[in-house]
Amino acid sequence: MKLLPQFLALLAGWSRAFAQSRTHQRALAHALAALCTFGRRTLSRSIALLGRAQKDWSADYRIFSRSRWQPQDLFAPVWTDYLQRYPQGPLTVALDDTKLPKTGKKIPTAFWQRHPLSPPFRINLLYGLRFLQASLLFPHYREGDFSPRAFPVRFHEVPAVAKPGRRAPPDAQQEYRRLQKLKNLSTQSLAVARDLRAQCDALGAAHRLLLLTLDGSFCNRTFFQASLDRTALLARGRKDARLCFPAPPGSRRRYAPATFTPEQVRQDEARPWQRAQVYFGGQWREVRYKEVPGVRWRRGAGLRPLRLLVVAPLPYRVSPHARLQYRQPAYLLTTDLASDAASLLQAYLDRWQIEVNHRDEKSLLGVGQAQVRSALSVPRQPALVVAAYSLLLLAALQVFGPGHTSDYLPLPKWRKPASRPSLLDILTLLRHQINETSGSDPTSEISAETLMHCAYT
Repeated sequence: MKLLPQFLALLAGWSRAFAQSRTHQRALAHALAALCTFGRRTLSRSIALLGRAQKDWSADYRIFSRSRWQPQDLFAPVWTDYLQRYPQGPLTVALDDTKLPKTGKKIPTAFWQRHPLSPPFRINLLYGLRFLQASLLFPHYREGDFSPRAFPVRFHEVPAVAKPGRRAPPDAQQEYRRLQKLKNLSTQSLAVARDLRAQCDALGAAHRLLLLTLDGSFCNRTFFQASLDRTALLARGRKDARLCFPAPPGSRRRYAPATFTPEQVRQDEARPWQRAQVYFGGQWREVRYKEVPGVRWRRGAGLRPLRLLVVAPLPYRVSPHARLQYRQPAYLLTTDLASDAASLLQAYLDRWQIEVNHRDEKSLLGVGQAQVRSALSVPRQPALVVAAYSLLLLAALQVFGPGHTSDYLPLPKWRKPASRPSLLDILTLLRHQINETSGSDPTSEISAETLMHCAYT
């Protein structure tokens, strides 16, 4: 079975998300064009690739600015496949925010924000959009010697509240401070987490736990003091967070007076190190960790019981004869009091796959490069591209499995043998099969007629 028919079959499932058939067909064509376009990924290039350069282009922009559809409905096939493939265990989802740089001053939700690549000694600024991405983590190591993979299931815009000018009245300044607390990154992310839980329930997974693996920016009181039904948190905490134990029974206090930090737990020789086998970096490895159950985080989680997991730094060598070096330790706080520590450590190590999603979306797919400024187009167009990217990964998984098989085109001689296909490998195979469909030269660019034939048949 080929990749292209399976990918088109998954895209055909989008018909339930659109009110009209012609809107669905046009969105399907733009999903294919977004993956197959070369160079800068703008809507005008997609329109030209689809053979509409000499036709009215307004309908191609209206599917993002006027048509009635919700971006979260485009990710439904990923949830369905995951629930069938892994019927047991928690639903592990990685949450992280990402920034898309923009230059247009007419984009309603673009704002100045901290550049994620700026050094710690000098904070640089970036003008652009901010999105929250949720990726479902597929544990392929259960099926063999394969690395896990993250499949995006949500790409939601989380803009900042517009700050009033210096001459604004005091009422506007007060309203701005109020909205800052109601619509910050954590509160909007919390709403997305609740929506993910509702979507799991609608798909028949109400009995399964939703485990959210979070970065350090989400390890705060907004998340840890929120009431989340059948949802557990696993977040990277600070090494200097002040933790304690509950007060002994019969005491009038709520917390024990003695406090400690995760760094002190790591240095405490009285607490022995435990060992667990986890899959990371393409092979099974042994990690050392310390577990402290029943802790309280007074300023963050209040009276909510937590578990502290301290992971020892992993040794590595940059070359076979180089000196031994160590990575940084990790300090994890979780509200999951029942799961074993090894599964929680594995879930957090799998979370790194969402960074691979960010790299693929920005470097290879050009998410955020489309020049749109409508209030609806700004969040919808990137979400459609990310949904097409997720379904392409899913199509490759369903056809060839999680490994890098001989069905893919041969790797260059300078590439090391790969255990799993990269997005570039999948895109190359997709373009090759589209060119075979039209009988054109595989080394040439994909013709517009081929895309139109694949999208509308």
